[in-house]
Amino acid sequence: MIRCTIILCALTSALCCDWLRHYNHYSNVTLTLLRQMGGQLTEDESPVSFPFKLYTQVRHRKVESQLIFIKNSLLGISDLYRHDNLSSPTWDTKVTHHFQVNLHRLKEELNTCVPTSKQLNRRLTRYYTRLRRTLDRTGGSIASWELIRKETELHLHQLQLLVTSILNSAASRRR
Repeated sequence: MIRCTIILCALTSALCCDWLRHYNHYSNVTLTLLRQMGGQLTEDESPVSFPFKLYTQVRHRKVESQLIFIKNSLLGISDLYRHDNLSSPTWDTKVTHHFQVNLHRLKEELNTCVPTSKQLNRRLTRYYTRLRRTLDRTGGSIASWELIRKETELHLHQLQLLVTSILNSAASRRR
């Protein structure tokens, strides 16, 4: 009985957050909108390396740390799209607005699962800062925005994998 209580306490933030079960649905909607905003995603390489290693490391941490990482990633993505020069890309403005609204919803709903924390991953923060600088250096060029869109798709996919891993872990522990 004590062991079961300890496991439930460790997973409380994931289990008590019913919304987390809907994360992948809303993330898929956000991904669809991201693809509809503009044309085909660029095949160009980003000047900022994608942090695959960081995602791998996070998968081995406690659930609460994973949720904080997801929340901070969504915050970083959201901050990119609040950039002053968002008028540069030739994206569909209505679809772009819906994308931003959905991204905001993902972030806000996740706040119900994650305790308020100032715990930021420095490497993740540096990564998003470098992406923002890419936009700044190019004056928010269309090409740099397309790279941001491509990076966003990669992040949303990786975050979905992380949420799925959390949910699978929680389900297997309940059995």
